Amino acid sequence: MAALQTSFSGRTLDVRPILRNGGEPFHAIMEAVQSLAPGEGLRLLATFQPAPLFKVMASRGFSHEVREIEGGDWEVLFTPSAPLVSTVSLSVGAEEAAGWPEPLWRLDLAGFEAPDAMARLFSRLDLMEEGEVLFALFAREPMLLPAELERRGHQWAGNTDETGTAYRMLIRVGAQDD
Repeated sequence: MAALQTSFSGRTLDVRPILRNGGEPFHAIMEAVQSLAPGEGLRLLATFQPAPLFKVMASRGFSHEVREIEGGDWEVLFTPSAPLVSTVSLSVGAEEAAGWPEPLWRLDLAGFEAPDAMARLFSRLDLMEEGEVLFALFAREPMLLPAELERRGHQWAGNTDETGTAYRMLIRVGAQDD
């Protein structure tokens, strides 16, 4: 069968063996994406059309083309989109985040899964004083974190980095409940 594009610059990742063995290939896919050079794409081979992955990859700056190949398997070409113009999301009261003090702490949580990343983040925030700022880096946008930060009285500002491969967040510690 013909390829999706006549010119594709990138790497190929075949996750069909992982899927056929009952495994979850998301980690392998994200590792492959992080290893791509700027401007490089990813050709993914899977046993099903990985529609949930399309949004994740779009948030990282990739468009996709998909087609069914022999045996009912799927080929997806993820190619870098135009550079992302990342909008900054803010909590209520964080409109003046540009005027916050420099972060006292920088946490790189990109290598941790959500539960561990959140535990590490909140452990650090619990040690900080009201008004102090922490910078945190995540592998992807933490979907449940903003609401939990606000519930605990903290302010935050966050966005995806220029490459679309990480989510960064400034968190200003609010009053601690005793």
